[in-house]
Amino acid sequence: MQYEEFLRVYAVRAPNLMWFLGAGTSASAGIPTASALIWQFKRTLYCAAQHVSVKSCEDLSSASVRGKLQAYFDAIGTFPPENSPDEYAFYFESTYGDAADRRAVIDKYVSGASPSFGHRVIAGLLRLGKARIIWTPNFDRLIEDSAVRAFGGTAKIVVASLDSASLAIEAMNEGRWPLIGKLHGDFQSRRLKNTAEELREQDVELRRALVESCKRYGLIVVGYSGRDQSVMSALAESVSDGRGYPGGLFWFHRPQDPLFEGVSSLIKNAASTGIQAHVIEVQTFDELMGDLLRQSDDIPSGVLSEIGESASRLTDISPEPPGKTWPVIRMNALQLLEWPSVCRRVECTIGGAKEVRAAAAKADVIVGRRNVGILAFGSDEEVRKAFSSFKITGFDFHSIEASRLRYESVELGIIRDAFARCVTRHRPLFAQRRGSQYILGVKQDTSSPELNPLEQITTTLNGVLPATNLRWAETVRVRIEYRLGRMWLLFEPTIWFEHTDNDDQRYTLAEFVGQRMAGRFNSQWNSLIATWGKILAGNSTRMSAFDTSAGADASFTLATTTAFSRRSQRR
Repeated sequence: MQYEEFLRVYAVRAPNLMWFLGAGTSASAGIPTASALIWQFKRTLYCAAQHVSVKSCEDLSSASVRGKLQAYFDAIGTFPPENSPDEYAFYFESTYGDAADRRAVIDKYVSGASPSFGHRVIAGLLRLGKARIIWTPNFDRLIEDSAVRAFGGTAKIVVASLDSASLAIEAMNEGRWPLIGKLHGDFQSRRLKNTAEELREQDVELRRALVESCKRYGLIVVGYSGRDQSVMSALAESVSDGRGYPGGLFWFHRPQDPLFEGVSSLIKNAASTGIQAHVIEVQTFDELMGDLLRQSDDIPSGVLSEIGESASRLTDISPEPPGKTWPVIRMNALQLLEWPSVCRRVECTIGGAKEVRAAAAKADVIVGRRNVGILAFGSDEEVRKAFSSFKITGFDFHSIEASRLRYESVELGIIRDAFARCVTRHRPLFAQRRGSQYILGVKQDTSSPELNPLEQITTTLNGVLPATNLRWAETVRVRIEYRLGRMWLLFEPTIWFEHTDNDDQRYTLAEFVGQRMAGRFNSQWNSLIATWGKILAGNSTRMSAFDTSAGADASFTLATTTAFSRRSQRR
């Protein structure tokens, strides 16, 4: 299933889908993921055994540092192999043998963390009844804190943990929502599950509630690697020969990370019994929740305000002396100085979005379906060509209001599609849509002077990974957002590779991408952002999607310099 298809499916099934939130969902709140903790544990063990300074292995994102650490443990021969599901529990217990020490480590990482945007969105969904049950192996309280804020207190929230496991099945049977199930306990609890022996067996009551809930509802898994044997066995048991997960099983996965065999087996087994089970790629929890929010047209403004609300922007700060210097932060954002303000609106007898897309495929147009009609960019001749067989009763211009650009709307969608066409139209780039974003990358076997600066930074722009025969390319992930009365192009350099369902190939690709990205620190990122910004903006000349005056064209002009945080000198 493609990402954008899930967004459509979720809008219909939301109340019948549960959530399973792993450590990855807390990453943007500043809490390390399981993978990050594993490398910290390895560093601690290595430095203590070798009597060397921790600073000698300070950069755990470095491929050379990781290689040195892993080579040490591989040579010993008693440690689990890299990316094994057993790594987290094994290294955690090896580093901190005492349960009290492990609890102190967890407390250090989770105390003081604040809910991220994604947590606030899912709390809003709980309040609106669009989500009822959240399961999590996380020790932090970010989900509970977000829910308490959304509900204005704890009275309506049921939290079932190791110390109160029976509450889970009771709440489900009595229909008391929302329910938050803490499968491994709470950092404030004396009962925590984090060693190999503890993770091998799930609490009986919580396991029973998890399995039973999976037989009643579908499940969305985000930010979870599938390392815990007890959890994975419960999810596998819930398949129940096709009777489980009636709303589907959707496992969200970062494409650059390895997919554990247990996850692949679960999805394949579920799919073989007729369950709608899919692995879907997404970069972050916040990105997923933002896209789900944009696709919802029935969120009250009060809830939207609470979700978007951040900490107070007013802080007491002592005046700085004149001449004080400040660090300058380059933003990965280019301002759109010009974007389309009108498009065509066609009223005819055609059906929904699927029929509109089929008709548009027969002509050179960009279209979107709204209840007021079909919104389109392109020459009038091509627009009429696409829809003339559907009895056109209205053919006029449609004003694109700024209020329609503040969220995911049809207008924003066709502007995004038109921009991708503009950028790739006369340049050696390809465009691939992913939900509300586009991947813009360098075409294979391409040579162009404007790409030379990018090639100097990355050495190679694209190629084929020999072990897989799959193509890869230097790319940039882009999205368009309307903020503070301006339109912005947000972009992030990344690496694209062809999709594959082969687990071995996925692992090889993830390793390749990780090695290629490992050496990209601040100076390299600064150069990449500056270079991609120039490629996207060109010479700040006007770009048009169709070069037509006989219709509604889509034209853009981009600023050539990215946004910055502030001036470098206080004046």
